[in-house]
This record gives sequence, C-alpha cells and structure tokens, in this order.
Amino acid sequence: MDKKLTGSDLTRAMLKRGDQQIWCAVEDSNDKEAMADQMNNDFTARIVSFNDNSFFCTGGVAWSFAVPIKISAMTQDDVKF
Repeated sequence: MDKKLTGSDLTRAMLKRGDQQIWCAVEDSNDKEAMADQMNNDFTARIVSFNDNSFFCTGGVAWSFAVPIKISAMTQDDVKF
C-alpha cells in the first residue's frame, strides 16, 4: 500500500509539482504543533518555496514545518443566516 502524503511532506510534494502560494499552518517544532489549536494560532502563511530544509512564505520568513490548509470565504448558509 502506498503511503499517503500528509503535513509538510504534502507541502513539499505540492511545491515540487509546481503549486504556488500554498496556504499552510506553520511552526518550527513539528506538524502536530502547526495544526494544534488553530483558534489561537495566528501562524498561517502562503508558502512559496522549500530550500535548505526550510519552507519560505511570501514574506520571506523561513519555517521548519508547513501543513497545507483550506481557507475559504464563509457563506450565508455556513452561518445559518
């Protein structure tokens, strides 16, 4: 059985494929911490490259871990308006 790509491994594969500006939860300790408690975590970034064992965001900041996340606009139905 093939191993499913997740977390930072998935982000690296997406960049290698040519994807650009991937929204990610970012952290310097591990993938689990990047995803922990997103309610209080302001560490999201658009990742544009992976070089020298670091992910780089559009602001030029280097991160050790970057987990791709989905960001979408909420709709009226989402909030039951």
